[in-house]
Amino acid sequence: MTNQTQISFTTVDQNADYIEAALFHTNDLKKRRISFNGTEGILFYLESAADTELVERNVIAPFGHNQDTDLSKLFTSLSFGMETELNKGIQGLIHGGCLYFLEGMSEFYILSTPAKHERSISEPENEAVIRGSHNGFIEDMTVNLYLIRKQIATPNLTVRYTTLGKIAPKKVALVYMENLANPELVKKVDSRIKKISLDAVLSTGFIQELTEDNSYSIFPQHINTERPDHTSFYLLKGYVAILLDGDPTALIVPASFFSFYQTPDDYSNRWVIASFVRFVRLIGFVTAFQLPALYIATVSFHSSVLPLQLFFTIQGSLTRIPFPPLVEAMLLELIFELLREAGLRLPSRVGQTIGIVGGLVIGDAIVKAGLVSYTMIIVVALTAISSFLIPSNEMSSAIRFMRFPLMVAASLFGYIGISFGLTIIFVHLCKLESFGKPYLTPLSPINIQGLKDTFLRLPIWTIRKNASKSGAEE
Repeated sequence: MTNQTQISFTTVDQNADYIEAALFHTNDLKKRRISFNGTEGILFYLESAADTELVERNVIAPFGHNQDTDLSKLFTSLSFGMETELNKGIQGLIHGGCLYFLEGMSEFYILSTPAKHERSISEPENEAVIRGSHNGFIEDMTVNLYLIRKQIATPNLTVRYTTLGKIAPKKVALVYMENLANPELVKKVDSRIKKISLDAVLSTGFIQELTEDNSYSIFPQHINTERPDHTSFYLLKGYVAILLDGDPTALIVPASFFSFYQTPDDYSNRWVIASFVRFVRLIGFVTAFQLPALYIATVSFHSSVLPLQLFFTIQGSLTRIPFPPLVEAMLLELIFELLREAGLRLPSRVGQTIGIVGGLVIGDAIVKAGLVSYTMIIVVALTAISSFLIPSNEMSSAIRFMRFPLMVAASLFGYIGISFGLTIIFVHLCKLESFGKPYLTPLSPINIQGLKDTFLRLPIWTIRKNASKSGAEE
């Protein structure tokens, strides 16, 4: 099939030959010769894309009973249209439609008969909440947009469609609030999406990587979520959401560092409790990537800062260990990553068993073998638990990656190495932007109103008095 526009032929055999050749004589292309009022006709559909029962009941069956009526009145129960371009008809076939040609007519019918093989709306496993909506996105974009409109029932919710992929085109939806989103932001997001030139866009990960400001940064620059309520929350703050047909994940831009530590539960709980939990998450962030480095620097260079009793305890556990603290930490971190990856790839029940039993057995055996110390086991375990506090899986992965260069710096230069490492990370975060928005907003540049919903979650009435006003400010 060429990219040039091909007008349909006036004979059904020529149209049939073109359709079959364009689809390379695929075996799931079905052809039925059905006459109408004595005129020869032919029907095409793909049995892998169309609902075959719907085709039999609402397309083929009416031909046997209503030959005297107008052809367009046969399909009153279906959505249909007239077309002259065969290439558009082929796209209709691929998306589950039927094509009906009549001898001597240059126009043909495209009937909407797509199959519906989709999973039910359920709660996302990766974003469970205690209180709030338990709906989650699925692979059908129409359903996902419906879920968002159920959350935001207003005419200001705007959807703009784009198609990506030269060989396997897929629909992309740009969703935003007309009265809240910055027009420049909408224009920038739309421009970056339309610049994507790929044969196929299989997941939102392709869009994420090709539209971010800095592709070499380990920090995510899009918020991704499978929750309609989470998406609606950001849309009402003036953000823009990107949906891809066939993917249950929504991308939300622009992102900031602190947005990855906020969850829908923060706004369902009392503000004091939510503030405490959010503060614990931020403490977990610091612990997740600094604790191993601090331990290595302390036992290697700065043991004098420890209380005397603790110093003797740690030194006693290190006397039989043949490796330096860096090798200890790297070995344990590698084992933890192996167990974590194995737990993800195995079935859920087996994965949990592998994680628990493997951690206990290997941890106990490796200490008894004298390869690592008990204190290092405690440090790595606390680090692992802290990384699980981070709501975003992408940010959690970035934090886990950051601790390795920090451990190397700590083993070479002690606290000074950690200080230099943190300085480099902080400078990078200050320079990083997401669609023109500083990554450390509202901390840098400082925004007092934004700080009320950053480290702590103050009462809602102090954060957001007027949705449209705050949306415009952001």
